[in-house]
Amino acid sequence: MLIPSITNSLNELIDLLNQLSKKDYSNPCVELSNASIGEHTRHIIEMFQCLENQYDLGIVNYDKRERNVLIQTDMNYAIHHILEIKNNLEKENRNIDLQQMIDGEEIRIQSNYYRELLYNLEHCIHHQALIKVAILKCENITVDENFGVARSTIEYRNQCAQ
Repeated sequence: MLIPSITNSLNELIDLLNQLSKKDYSNPCVELSNASIGEHTRHIIEMFQCLENQYDLGIVNYDKRERNVLIQTDMNYAIHHILEIKNNLEKENRNIDLQQMIDGEEIRIQSNYYRELLYNLEHCIHHQALIKVAILKCENITVDENFGVARSTIEYRNQCAQ
């Protein structure tokens, strides 16, 4: 269920990007503290890329992102990378060390591939929620009502509706 949920969230993101103009995608938004939708999209993409690219090493450090400006300025380039992510999600679960610098100290925490996929899904949804705030001002853009909503919230709403 994890990979289909990730695929669904990434498909929702692609659907949204296909509706945006270059200006809507790459210009700073007051609603996003002057970040752009493209910057949030790049951040989502690069977190998944970190997990994918560092999987074989068995050590993942999300701080070691490329920060590729082209992803945040060119929607087609971003969509290309999202499609690559979707095509490379199916990997064997294995132990992974999560590495990060905090206040000048390196820490390592044991994790595994599936746990990090779940983290990336939740992270993606969080950034989609922020993007949704920015696009509410855009006319003629439709977005799924569950775009940027946590899966647990969707389940809860469905239970309440019954």
